[in-house]
Amino acid sequence: MSLFDNDFTLGVEEEYQIVDPETRELKSYISKLIEEGSHSILRERVRSEMHQSMVEVGTGICRDLEGVRSELTEMRGDLDRLARNGGLRIAAASTHPFSDWQNQNITDTVRYHEIVEDLQDIARANLIFGLHVHVGIADKQVALAITNQLRYFLPHILCLTCSSPFWLGRKTGLMSFRSQVFKRFPRTGIPDEFESVEQLKNFIHLLIKTNCIDNGKKIWWDVRTHWRFDTVEVRISDMPTHLEDTLAVVALIQALVAQLYSMYKRNITWRSYPRSLIEENKWRASRYGTDAKLIDLGLGEEKPFTELAHELVEFVSDAAEALGTVNYLEHVLEIAHNGTSAHRQLEVFDRSGGDINAVVDWLIEETMRGI
Repeated sequence: MSLFDNDFTLGVEEEYQIVDPETRELKSYISKLIEEGSHSILRERVRSEMHQSMVEVGTGICRDLEGVRSELTEMRGDLDRLARNGGLRIAAASTHPFSDWQNQNITDTVRYHEIVEDLQDIARANLIFGLHVHVGIADKQVALAITNQLRYFLPHILCLTCSSPFWLGRKTGLMSFRSQVFKRFPRTGIPDEFESVEQLKNFIHLLIKTNCIDNGKKIWWDVRTHWRFDTVEVRISDMPTHLEDTLAVVALIQALVAQLYSMYKRNITWRSYPRSLIEENKWRASRYGTDAKLIDLGLGEEKPFTELAHELVEFVSDAAEALGTVNYLEHVLEIAHNGTSAHRQLEVFDRSGGDINAVVDWLIEETMRGI
């Protein structure tokens, strides 16, 4: 259902690991997978990423959550089939529990070679996997206003998606180590607030003019008014392992955008807060996940994330009702209370007596559960 004059269409991008089920290591296989995928239902929806052990899929423009569910289910199933043809599997998590980035092959394209030449080991070590969610907003100025306000909620979204507690075979002590790895890249993290589309364009044009970037694609903020598409893109999320968790987060993001849109149309805006304070909450989210206490910036005090999750779902309830996604937001609360993939990975590790291979086995199985 439309709210006002906007449909809040969706596009979702997921990045998967390609894993050898015998060694449990990441496996360079993307070229073969894309070749076979071009003749399957995946076609142009499957893409390479920087490392050859990673595969990205992207939905088309979906009218609602059921369209997203249908496409993501279909793509996971077909990716699994194609990987199995090569004796491999796919797994959904934002870091591999133990594979070393130094052993990974870089995909042989001009773009990725240019990024590696520019960023060197910062790029080579970026062996991480994420979830990106686009919500359609045709008016760039409105999209920018919503992007500014969405910044406040980004740590909450990260709490719900944490899936990277391991790095190089070690417990990192963080629930989203991915967010700290990606922090090394330039032009990442919580963006500054921009007052107008013109100001944003001037910023991008200055970076292009001074040879920092060649286009807006190399701005990798946690949320951005997309430089080419008519969307607001949320990029802070870890990659959820189970599909139902992905769908719940997508529904929350869509409802947040719709709620802020409806407020904007009534000349009401969410209060603006400094980037540095939002970054404090992002750190807490990456460290503790759903166990975090985030700062309620309006009250100036910390609150358990579980309490804030209920407040957040209540805040977007009208939008969720109009969009028909209330049931998905109920699952958001389940994640808030029961934990994320990161919790489950740590539980498997501890229960198995510290067997890191058992974590990989769980990821492979959980990625395809219910598909």
